[in-house]
Amino acid sequence: MRLIYESGAGLDIHKKTVVACRMRVNEAKRIEWEKRTFGTTTTELLALSDWLSEWSCTHVAMESTADYWKPVYNILEGDFEVLLVNAQHVKNVPGRKTDAEDAEWLAELMLHGLLRASFIPPKPQRVLRELTRYRSTLVRERARVVNRVEKLLESANIKLSSVVSDVMGVSARAMLSEIAAGNEDVQALVELAKGRLRKKMKALEAALSGVVDEHHRFILTKQLGHIDFLDEQIEQMSEEVSRQLERMSHPSVDGQAASEATGVSQHQPQQESNDLIWTEAVSLLDTIPGVDVRTAEVILAEIGLDMSQFPTAKDLASWAGLAPGNNQSGGKRYSGRTTKGNKPLASIMSQAAWAASRTKDTFLKARYHRLAARRGKKRAIVAIAHSMLTSVWFMLSRRQPYHEWGGDYYDQRKKESKVTYLTKQLAKLGFSVRIEPLPATA
Repeated sequence: MRLIYESGAGLDIHKKTVVACRMRVNEAKRIEWEKRTFGTTTTELLALSDWLSEWSCTHVAMESTADYWKPVYNILEGDFEVLLVNAQHVKNVPGRKTDAEDAEWLAELMLHGLLRASFIPPKPQRVLRELTRYRSTLVRERARVVNRVEKLLESANIKLSSVVSDVMGVSARAMLSEIAAGNEDVQALVELAKGRLRKKMKALEAALSGVVDEHHRFILTKQLGHIDFLDEQIEQMSEEVSRQLERMSHPSVDGQAASEATGVSQHQPQQESNDLIWTEAVSLLDTIPGVDVRTAEVILAEIGLDMSQFPTAKDLASWAGLAPGNNQSGGKRYSGRTTKGNKPLASIMSQAAWAASRTKDTFLKARYHRLAARRGKKRAIVAIAHSMLTSVWFMLSRRQPYHEWGGDYYDQRKKESKVTYLTKQLAKLGFSVRIEPLPATA
């Protein structure tokens, strides 16, 4: 088999150790290799880098093992072409499973160019990823605490969630604070209602008449304090995300600072050839129904601005895990379950799809109801998320805002067929139909 590279290395990474195998083609045109085990501390990883440089290794391959690959990647990315590969794609022959054999197998595949590297964004984008992912974790934790508040209220015979849509709304939160403070006057609690909630005064009075004990108040106080803390943390994380986007959009004039801000080293070309900056990209994605600024920030943190990483929109959807699987044998097509992909991206796109399905007079809402009637709500949401991600790919590639087709797109697309179908249906019901177009409005 033809050799693609003259020298390379394979790394089998674990929590405490890294088994490395370096290979090169010698003067006799034969492959020689050497194996060695290193620790995962920074000092040991620097020694690994020096050891690989001794043989002038240009490419290094390693498996994406949990988060253990990140310290190794941080040390090697500046000096070598590091390929992070999917462990499922490079399984060794059964019966040859040792750490040293795994490292040797990776190195051999590397020399022959048989590895497909995973997408690893530049460092500033990885920083943005960590910020947005942690913010999403805080948001999920807040939702869990809110659910615990509702569960506590049920145990105290307080049916507030049956009357209000959000127990953390302005009115409901004021009532909960008074309950936690020991106020047992139901009338005083009801008077805290504001806006449209005041139309439900009698229902509120019945819902707030419960059996609240001292331990309920104690737990509720702690839960409300926890929610306030999480709100503050989420707000601070959002501010830091905005600052990171500004730093990436307006890099410093200094060479080193510019390299860190753009994620492009002085030895590699600029990736964002269309000159689209991050803050502008957030504004572009914000034009999609169901996508707000926070959602746009998460999407960009996961996929970046350079769509050349994904040759087509279908490649991006497959990478996100929003494309149907391909399972066919003997002329039969089996389960089309979606493939595994980027979970944070798939999750945020599904949330955006649910939001888009509730918008007014939009193509996405019409498409959702069209699919949900035939395939069910969950499949329809995956299809809507796929459509939205496809739009994201084209918007970033062409630097254009979202184009809305309208909620009547499907009716207008085949207008004559729709008119004919409805006319036949009325005729079956015994009506005589005569079609006359409305006069054009000025």
